[in-house]
Amino acid sequence: MNIAVVGTGYVGLVTGTCFAETGNHVVCVDIDAEKVRKMKAGEVPIYEPHLDVLFERNIRQGRLHFTTDLAEAVADARIIFLALPTPPGEDGSADLKYVLGVADDLGKLIADYKVIVDKSTVPVGTSEKVHAAIAKHAKVDFDVVSNPEFLREGFAVDDFLKPDRVVVGTSSERAQKVMEELYKPFVRQGNPIIFMDERSAELTKYAANAFLATKITFMNEIANFCEMVGADVDKVRIGMGSDSRIGKRFLFPGIGYGGSCFPKDVQALAKSGNDTGYTFQLIDSVMRVNELQKTALMPKIRSHFGNELKGRHFAIWGLAFKPDTDDIREAPALYMIEVLLAAGATVSAFDPEAMTNVKGRLGDAITYAKDEYDALAGADALVICTEWAEFRTPDMVKLKAALKRPLIFDGRNLYDLDVMRDAGFHYESIGRRAVGTRDA
Repeated sequence: MNIAVVGTGYVGLVTGTCFAETGNHVVCVDIDAEKVRKMKAGEVPIYEPHLDVLFERNIRQGRLHFTTDLAEAVADARIIFLALPTPPGEDGSADLKYVLGVADDLGKLIADYKVIVDKSTVPVGTSEKVHAAIAKHAKVDFDVVSNPEFLREGFAVDDFLKPDRVVVGTSSERAQKVMEELYKPFVRQGNPIIFMDERSAELTKYAANAFLATKITFMNEIANFCEMVGADVDKVRIGMGSDSRIGKRFLFPGIGYGGSCFPKDVQALAKSGNDTGYTFQLIDSVMRVNELQKTALMPKIRSHFGNELKGRHFAIWGLAFKPDTDDIREAPALYMIEVLLAAGATVSAFDPEAMTNVKGRLGDAITYAKDEYDALAGADALVICTEWAEFRTPDMVKLKAALKRPLIFDGRNLYDLDVMRDAGFHYESIGRRAVGTRDA
């Protein structure tokens, strides 16, 4: 099948590459000429485990192509995916200017029947707006379908190739048959392709992300309460997660959620509710709690140093919003850095993948270390913001020797309390008791 993917961001590139992997002919289009040049040369513009192997193989085998020319990309395409950014506006609403701008262009370009698919995360009713924008100019039949993505950064290739479910919103039998044919190779193990109306499909994505964000935030609230009453959030989490009605996933407390999806989508859902006269009271609370949680380590840090942070030097492990990605959008580490710098402290940081992106934003405001141990040199304390696997089993002797004092503030609860106490660290985490002496 001939497919065009408009937009080569995170979603678009994974979508195009994975469709090519199942034998389709895919043309990805982007307005950034330099980015297109690099992709044609085999350079993957994002970090995502396993994507590079599929990317290189499908370019080599002639199934994956790149262009800046929208007309070239869509001319022979049977299906056109819109994988364009929908950034939050100042009021929290999803900005549809890129989606609707391309839709307007498509109306002038399509010369035969096409299925145009909204892959971007968009508010309820967007498919109708896209249809209207195309219909202003189109002289041929077409259908607009909502097909939200459910990709986890760090696991996106597996999520795409082996989806839990595929959600397709369409009222057209013709478009439904095309989408069913396209996705059959991905659901051979029996996971469903769920067909529904366009509005329900659009809302499904927002509802799913808002629920997961709520689950994370609820656990963070429980963790904060655990500290006040002397309970251990790890034990509470295990006890809760053993209930099949609740499940074990998304119950790990920390310093808040970030990334490209949860913050934007939760905010957009709340704004959509306000626009229609409905107040999502729970969602509003989730946003407030998460904003506070991003700097939940700061009261512990301030308390330990008697609120005197000026001249202190902190090492930070982890800059990406989660492990196995270089995405720093809404990353809690950035909020921590901002507060520390504002208090007069200095920061050295290490992240396996995200340092280039952070340097593009912060410049030389912080120091970028060559590895996790290099970041520790002369630091008054280590602050852990991202749970990269390589941070889970450090050389404790080396770690302790590199720090000015054996002091760790862990925003991701990586280490066992007894191990840290026995190793001679003062160790504070989320929802658990502090261990060690305050002399550290």
